[in-house]
Amino acid sequence: MSRTSLQTTALESLQSTEELGLLDTIDSLRSQGVSHYISLPQLIVCGDQSSGKSSVLEAISGIPFPTKDNLCTRFATELILRRASAIGVSVSIVPSQDRSEAECHRLVQFHETLSDFDDFPILVEKAKEFMGMSATSSAFSNDVLRVEVSGPSQQHLTIVDLPGLIHSENKLQTSADVALVLSMVQTYMANRRSIILAVVSAKNDYANQIVTKLAKDVDSKGFRTLGIITKPDTLPIGSESELAYANLARNQDVEFRLGWHVLRNRDYESRNTSVGARDTAEEHFFSQGIWRDFSRNLVGITSLRTRLSQVLLQQIKNELPNVLDELEASIKEIHEALGKLGTSRDTNDEQRLFLLHVSQSFQSIINAAIDGTYGNSFFGDPRSAEGYSKRLRAVIQNLNMEFAERMRVCGHKREIVDRIGPEIPPLTTVLPQTISRATFLDEVTELLKISRGRELPGMFNPLIVGDLFHEQSLPWERLAQIHLKNIWEATRAFLELAISHLTDDATTDALLREVLDPLMEQRYRDMTDKLVELLLPHQKGHPITYNHYFIETIQNMRERRLEAEVTRKLSKFFGGRDLSSLEELPIKKVKTSSLISALSSRKEADMEKYASSEILDCMQAYYKVALKSVIDSIAIQAIETQLLGKLGDLLSPARVVQMKSDMINKIAAESSESRLQRERMMRKLVVLKAGLEMCKKHIGRPMTNLQNRPWHSEQHVLEENSDPDLLHEISDLEDVNNQDLVIDTPIGIPPLVTPVSSEPVEVSSSPEWSFGGSEPIAAEETVLIKKTKKKAKKGLVINSDSPLKFL
Repeated sequence: MSRTSLQTTALESLQSTEELGLLDTIDSLRSQGVSHYISLPQLIVCGDQSSGKSSVLEAISGIPFPTKDNLCTRFATELILRRASAIGVSVSIVPSQDRSEAECHRLVQFHETLSDFDDFPILVEKAKEFMGMSATSSAFSNDVLRVEVSGPSQQHLTIVDLPGLIHSENKLQTSADVALVLSMVQTYMANRRSIILAVVSAKNDYANQIVTKLAKDVDSKGFRTLGIITKPDTLPIGSESELAYANLARNQDVEFRLGWHVLRNRDYESRNTSVGARDTAEEHFFSQGIWRDFSRNLVGITSLRTRLSQVLLQQIKNELPNVLDELEASIKEIHEALGKLGTSRDTNDEQRLFLLHVSQSFQSIINAAIDGTYGNSFFGDPRSAEGYSKRLRAVIQNLNMEFAERMRVCGHKREIVDRIGPEIPPLTTVLPQTISRATFLDEVTELLKISRGRELPGMFNPLIVGDLFHEQSLPWERLAQIHLKNIWEATRAFLELAISHLTDDATTDALLREVLDPLMEQRYRDMTDKLVELLLPHQKGHPITYNHYFIETIQNMRERRLEAEVTRKLSKFFGGRDLSSLEELPIKKVKTSSLISALSSRKEADMEKYASSEILDCMQAYYKVALKSVIDSIAIQAIETQLLGKLGDLLSPARVVQMKSDMINKIAAESSESRLQRERMMRKLVVLKAGLEMCKKHIGRPMTNLQNRPWHSEQHVLEENSDPDLLHEISDLEDVNNQDLVIDTPIGIPPLVTPVSSEPVEVSSSPEWSFGGSEPIAAEETVLIKKTKKKAKKGLVINSDSPLKFL
């Protein structure tokens, strides 16, 4: 039998009874296509160029990867091992993301099959040429060579061989090649579910081989890194370098929690020997010299397979709960995305119905935000910036309170104080100008003189109070305009968050552009017009108030000044003594008449000064009354009435019903990209749900409730987001999952559904399926997939009337 016979047993030792349940779960996830969306545990082989990586991969898998001298891997090779009844090898190319659409289309056409491993190196060369990499080319590629091997003795497993790390550029390898390979290896290593097999060649000083440093960068504790030493037979016996590598193998230098392993692979002279001869030679090598003292668990390919089995099993145990969490999160994201995309809408009626759904949910969010009830999932975490922005009532309340405080502190043009001291802040562009009462009274007196009418001395024209008030309240308009702008911007940001929560990006942009923004601009004009109306009486009219607080304020100001005057006179009467000591003086020592005379004496020779003081008191009292009134009026009449009270009408069901057909089409018409996106998400949803069920059955966790999505139940989403044929396909796939069947994608059949011909397509499944502890299903059956007689719009249909014949 050829050493490369497809009946290889190289991986059989990786599959123990203990591992079967866990491995079957991961295998089933892969076969369902979950690995296209969720990272699954895998083995990756990393190392410098010519470190022996391909030989390690061949020893593990039994597959002869090309190992020509002076040549190196120029792309990642994913080896997919699958258990199936049919024996075969399928090779395809997965284009990199940086390929153009035309190049991707060409590369995916490459698909070759083999019946014997001996031709595998030839097929690899053919794939390289198809990628545009000739035998003399020095280029590296981000494309992935995908090798799928099926057979009854195989288990689902992924092993990845990566291009060798390059230390420096040369004539054949540019600096761009160095960066490309490094980026590729780091990406695979960074996947926390990858088991890193860090290959170090004994032909070179391991301190100069960067693979160990890269592994430490992403796995500092070495929990998922296993070091592999190759070519130990090149070390001089008894040399310091042999001792150094022996210490490395004992995990005494570069420490990995998974430790190190030593392999002796074929050299150039023995490259054509059989697998058995290779294993015998390796066993003989490790039975002598410094290596004979090593535990057999640390040397040789047989024990390496055992170690990998244990490591892989532990990795799956560690990561399976995380895979389940990621599946649940991805399913939730898809449901939310489908909710935003809405139903398929080709006709104007479907588009109008979609907008009606959106408007109803929009109004619900608007009402909750205005009422300050934040139970909807839309509002999110209040401690985040976005979460706070969604709590509109809280934002409005806080802005209103800030505005009220700003008006109190900065709303008056000048701050009138009894006397100016060093503690008074200097004049700034924000704070009012500070002026003493005496100086201000002088200005009032001058104004009084030039405004004389028929008033008697000591009296004043009441219109002077209005003139002073108009000047003192000049900052109100500027502060109010800033406040309304802040309120409007906060509301506009909230609306965008609300509508983007309910629809996809294209519909969000259209609704903002065609409906919300024009109406919001009008709301802003309404607010500013109302502000002008509210401020006009305070800017041009004469003071009017019937608030008793006006009189009380005047009385309080006069009482404070009277109290100060009495205190001053008492201090003077008692010779400037501290008034707190008066309680110690006997009342009989005080001449009552003199005290009364001293307190009651008041002469105001300057009647204009007296009138000016009265004017100032009236102006200040009226300012306080008007300030409170205007702050409340702006909050109620400008903000609540003109803006917040009308938010629900911006996109109401009534407005949607009244929209013209061309407007409905402009907003809600669905692009071809949206349709394709919905179909992809629906298929992805089926795959992920099947994967979630598998994980749930294995680790016994209940499925998370994923029903809470915007105005769609899960079944509603499935029904509304698909045409009948696509829904039929999904329903049949789910029925299969519910029966605990795993319909594997055979070698050569791409994971995504492709158009079918009118003839039935026979899809061979694997010989037997062990799933979730259920009994294996006999490998005699085939699922017949054919196109229904009904006209199908797109996609495959598994006809429910067709018999499911199992081979």
